[in-house]
Amino acid sequence: MRAEAQAYVDRIEEALSLIRRFLDWDAATKRLDELNAKAEDPSLWDDPGEAQKLMQERGRLEDAVKSVREIRSEKDDAVEMIELAEAEGDDDLVADAEKALERLAVRADRDKVSALLSGEADGNDTYIEINAGAGGTESQDWAEMLQRMYMRWGERRGMKVELLDHHAGEQAGIKSATVILKGQNAYGYAKVESGVHRLVRISPYDSAARRHTSFASVWVYPVVDENIDIEINESDLKIDTFRASGAGGQHVNTTDSAVRITHVPSGIIVSCQNQRSQHKNKAQAMQQLKARLYEEELRRREEEANAANASKTDIGWGHQIRSYVMQPYQMVKDLRTGVTKGNPQAVLDGDLDEFMAAALAQRVTGETVDVEDVD
Repeated sequence: MRAEAQAYVDRIEEALSLIRRFLDWDAATKRLDELNAKAEDPSLWDDPGEAQKLMQERGRLEDAVKSVREIRSEKDDAVEMIELAEAEGDDDLVADAEKALERLAVRADRDKVSALLSGEADGNDTYIEINAGAGGTESQDWAEMLQRMYMRWGERRGMKVELLDHHAGEQAGIKSATVILKGQNAYGYAKVESGVHRLVRISPYDSAARRHTSFASVWVYPVVDENIDIEINESDLKIDTFRASGAGGQHVNTTDSAVRITHVPSGIIVSCQNQRSQHKNKAQAMQQLKARLYEEELRRREEEANAANASKTDIGWGHQIRSYVMQPYQMVKDLRTGVTKGNPQAVLDGDLDEFMAAALAQRVTGETVDVEDVD
């Protein structure tokens, strides 16, 4: 078999292996049989809520198991076709089979990512909160670049993107911003972006053209839907109102319509200023607070589940997850997975799928990566 065809086969096998490992294949197929048996029980729908959860679980498992079996079968057929064609010297048939393997490899990669998005809130919409780090204008400009990057990524994936909160910097960039992305598996994809992002570049704000290192933090948390009940004690809240910043209009900058809510026990602070009325901003801020508290609970559960796994360690540098080296190396490197891309502008335009897929896989497998500085 040609090297190119073998590379596609290896890529498919790697994706299938990860999916089977993540699903716990034997347990998943056994569970699917149990769910199929329950689905045939007429008394199942006596409790519609429980029945709906069961059918959703059944559908997810059925799709994953069916996909693995189909890909493996089609891969075996293509390999057999290549072997027969090579024996007969039919180069055209070999080329057709290799193209089939290439398409199958793309499908396997896509299904691999989909299989990894099976967390409790992965299918929900998501908030992305960005805060500039120390460094003044340079870091604030970097924070605004990240805001644009995530908004462009959401648009590229057909999501509805809305800017909820925005605090501009004194000279350029932003001090902080909150974006909501509404679309399928928005939180599942974006959750791996939580962390500190570093940018190394020749500063456009430095007349001496020196290289600067800037930091910005990204916090990702899921939108709480009607299936998730979060109770908040009103006495634990500190609510402040203030005038919205930005260009605004005749109304937005003349009344205290913006709202900031502090949850005293946890220290979590959320704010909203995109709505015209204080009432609507408060309602939106409360939704953000519930989402933050829910994300904290999800993170606590994950930490407890991973406590016994010594291989899942922090990566250092203040828990950075990615470095963007704009000059002179012209590259972007994910510090957790080692994935490197040589076109920073494409990444800043929202081309993040490769980074997210690698981070999701690493998050599930728990395999560590050797982190080296990219300076």
